[in-house]
Amino acid sequence: MQFPGIKPTDIYLPAPHVDLSRWAVVACDQFTSQPTYWHEVEAIVGNAPSTLRLMQPEVFLEQGDNTETVNATMQAYLDNGTLQCAVRDGFIVVERETPSGKRLGLMVALDLECYDFTTGTLLTRATEGTVADRLPPRVKIRENAPLELPHVLVLIDDPDRTVIEPMVKAKQATTPLYDMELMQNGGHLCGWAVEDEGSKATLADALSKLYEQADGFLYAVGDGNHSLATAKICWENVKASLSPAEAENHPARYALVELENLHDEAILFEPIHRVVFHVDANDLIEGFKAYVTKQGMTLVPGSEIVFVGYEGYALTNANGMLPIAVLQNYLDEYLQTREATIDYIHGEQTVRDLSVAPDSLGILLEGIPKDGFFDGIRAGGHFPRKTFSMGEANEKRYYVEVRKIR
Repeated sequence: MQFPGIKPTDIYLPAPHVDLSRWAVVACDQFTSQPTYWHEVEAIVGNAPSTLRLMQPEVFLEQGDNTETVNATMQAYLDNGTLQCAVRDGFIVVERETPSGKRLGLMVALDLECYDFTTGTLLTRATEGTVADRLPPRVKIRENAPLELPHVLVLIDDPDRTVIEPMVKAKQATTPLYDMELMQNGGHLCGWAVEDEGSKATLADALSKLYEQADGFLYAVGDGNHSLATAKICWENVKASLSPAEAENHPARYALVELENLHDEAILFEPIHRVVFHVDANDLIEGFKAYVTKQGMTLVPGSEIVFVGYEGYALTNANGMLPIAVLQNYLDEYLQTREATIDYIHGEQTVRDLSVAPDSLGILLEGIPKDGFFDGIRAGGHFPRKTFSMGEANEKRYYVEVRKIR
């Protein structure tokens, strides 16, 4: 049976004695300006086996590199039985209860040969621009790791709900692989194995039919663009030393991701806001006004771009450019000549809290609609980087499943 752009795979989960409430930790690229969140996670986890030991929270990257420790712990979890193969040559369907509603997904091995973050012509496409300097630290973490822990969410455009939803419904009558509460207000998560040939054939047929309607574009990377780009770079490096036969089924050729349906009501496109630190707010704002005028655009009162504690604006005469694209282009230029730094924040209240400091400026943005999302990627390549987020930070993917990549 053929699965366009994906394949079934072996998936590992913690052994029955492992406390799942301390095992599952939110994606490493969340709460990057809130070290308190991660200190709380550390206190919850304690000495228990946890995915916290299998990754590096990005908020602490500047404090030192613990890649070797992470890789050693991965190997130790395999050797001592903390991790066990729970699914053989299959998939996992998941149901996540979040503040935004009940969200369904399908864990699959995505073929990196069908994906390239620099082009918009392949089966799997990036949805935002890639920040090149964010990739080397991630490559360093993955390139020698024996395992991968996925937080990439990949969207399919399935308005008739033919792929994921029927599979979840069919599997809910069976015993779940896991059924847990997620720490730090992450909601509830269940997962079921898809290993039998009948279910896999049904899935292959549904995906193949969707592919026939997709005009060569079946998968959009909704969340985790940089993580998937990292997997692609690592695969290209590995592939360079392989024969074509060896490359055909090498585990590094694939990346474990969660497929989700764009039309799932619980998938909300939230804006990703900005906070600029160590900055003169008036200097930045006045510079932005001058930049907009120079571009032949006009600022009017509105809510498209709101400088916290100052004014909010909308753009006119933008010739189809998204307000976030105009703002980001300006910020890129501005930061090149200043000592200021920037962070990308999920959640309006967090932005407001971080803006209290006298040398910090929060910038609130509006989200983008889901309508026409795939058409927009198909026509324009991708959105500006950090345009949208699929839910708030605590609704991001938690690390649970593990896959060997060596």
